[in-house]
Amino acid sequence: MFEALGITAAGTQMIVVFFALMLLRVPVAFALGLSALYAMWKIGFGLDLAGDLIATSITRFSLLAIPFFILAGTLMGSLGIAERMIRFFRVAVGGLPGGMGVVGTVVCLFWGAVSGSGPASVAAIGPMIIKGMEEDGYDRAFAAGLVVTGAAFSIVIPPSIGLVIYGVIAETSISRLFIAAIIPGVFMALTMVAVLPFARRTRSPSLAALSPDPYAGMARGRALWTSFRDSFWGLMTPVLILGGIYAGIFTPTEAALIATVYALAVGAFAYRTLTWRRLYDALGTAAASSAVVMLIVAYASLFGWVVIVEDLVGSYSGALLGLSDREWVILGVIMVILLVAGMFMDPVTVMFIALPIFLPVAREMGWDPVWFGVLVMVNLAIGLITPPVGINLYVAANVTRLPIERVARGAWPFLLASLVGIAAVAAVPQMSLMLLDLLR
Repeated sequence: MFEALGITAAGTQMIVVFFALMLLRVPVAFALGLSALYAMWKIGFGLDLAGDLIATSITRFSLLAIPFFILAGTLMGSLGIAERMIRFFRVAVGGLPGGMGVVGTVVCLFWGAVSGSGPASVAAIGPMIIKGMEEDGYDRAFAAGLVVTGAAFSIVIPPSIGLVIYGVIAETSISRLFIAAIIPGVFMALTMVAVLPFARRTRSPSLAALSPDPYAGMARGRALWTSFRDSFWGLMTPVLILGGIYAGIFTPTEAALIATVYALAVGAFAYRTLTWRRLYDALGTAAASSAVVMLIVAYASLFGWVVIVEDLVGSYSGALLGLSDREWVILGVIMVILLVAGMFMDPVTVMFIALPIFLPVAREMGWDPVWFGVLVMVNLAIGLITPPVGINLYVAANVTRLPIERVARGAWPFLLASLVGIAAVAAVPQMSLMLLDLLR
């Protein structure tokens, strides 16, 4: 069949098979594995090689950060840490123009420094933020749109699971990637805040009227101090994680384990919310989420091996470089490809398929790999909120009981604002590199 279509290279056939399986709604991990196994058989390599490739790919020390960061975020959501943080930020910034919209943006930004996973962030903090925004007069779909967009940038705000994977693939310092992502992540949050004045609100109740509010009736100063005291141990989480990494006390991988132990300690001793049932549920949820990611990593190793053996990197990157001699044209094409790919695949899959092709182009162009990594993450974050496979949309639809079409419409204003943010990150590399230069 492929020969009749003029497709003779096994690597190109593999890509066609992969997208055909995706159209048939085969899970991404299995689509990667089956298409790669087909190509290996076509080339003539023994399939017993597949086991060695998979074992090699998933036994990298740096990948241990993924399941532990997922577990830490799950624990902090189930042990009441997220709820206390939302209460604090509601007191601290809820009185600003935009009310709970500003609170939701700040919490999403802050939770990104805890969870590192977009869907996990929607599930953990989405119900509380959406309920508060509804009480503050925002449309339910608009509130859901803010949450899915803010949670999407969890893969940009460090510690980011996406940046961990990029660092492994690109052989780039994960700590440097974390530092470089801070300012772009904050900037993307500011673009979200800029959308809030244009939202149609049915009413504008006072902050004290929102429920539940345990600080109602307190003087502002006392309410701020009490809410800060109640949420202190949760607020210290990103300080502990990021401070330890940047100070060189521990590596990002070790930080994931420390974050998990810290979450357990806070739940057991500070808030006394840890129970055997909650621990069991958190372990089950984190294990399921981690298994999905690690299955993709495992099968993507087979896919990547075929890409290298068939020299698809050389041919496709050469074709990309041949499009133009202008850097901005090539960069624009890469960004469009990432945005479109993100509409159909999750960020991890896109990275394992696209980065082996794009990284040689980035090196040829002389682009800083750290800046390029942050730009890739910002692009892929958008994929989490774009149909038909924007997984954050599906999680939010489940949380709100709204049709996914309404959630997607609610996210449109934030999507447009995010495109402005992407353009800024691409046009001003120093936005990503500024902190690295200051810390030298």
